[in-house]
Amino acid sequence: MRLEEKQQVTEELAARLRGTESVFLTDFTGLTVKEITEFRAKARAGGLEYRVVKNTLARRAIEGLDLEAMDEHLVGPTGLLLGGSDPVMPAKIIRDFAKGHGNRPVVKIALVDKQVVSPENVEVMADLPSREELLGYIAGGLTASVAGIAGVLSAVIRDIAYMVEEVARVQAAVNTEQGAN
Repeated sequence: MRLEEKQQVTEELAARLRGTESVFLTDFTGLTVKEITEFRAKARAGGLEYRVVKNTLARRAIEGLDLEAMDEHLVGPTGLLLGGSDPVMPAKIIRDFAKGHGNRPVVKIALVDKQVVSPENVEVMADLPSREELLGYIAGGLTASVAGIAGVLSAVIRDIAYMVEEVARVQAAVNTEQGAN
């Protein structure tokens, strides 16, 4: 690779790293080119990008980006899964793909909002509901609360109506008694 190409790759990667909220470093040893292509397609379908770059170029790209925690993990075959606003999505994609491909790729480390996440915690993240699922739970909870309030208010109105009806019946009975006397 010529110097100009290396500089271009480094600048593109640095720009992409600046614009992402999560980065997952993986070791893809043991995967075939076909499997890596399949993994890239799954990542792309989830709105993510999987890149394999030389470690030296990745080191240059992270300079000054407050991502130095990645440096010690840039050894051996390394792929970068660049995530979006939902850090759970990349963790799920890696776990689900690895289940059917000999537990590959393996997470070396992840950075979410520039905070280091161990491979063990990436597994925990993969078990969490996605952002959309969590929003659905919140919306369901709010809907249930509103429905509960509506039910309580309806019951109160119904009870008031029964009470008014009962008062009217008692009043009618009293008036009938007074008219008979």
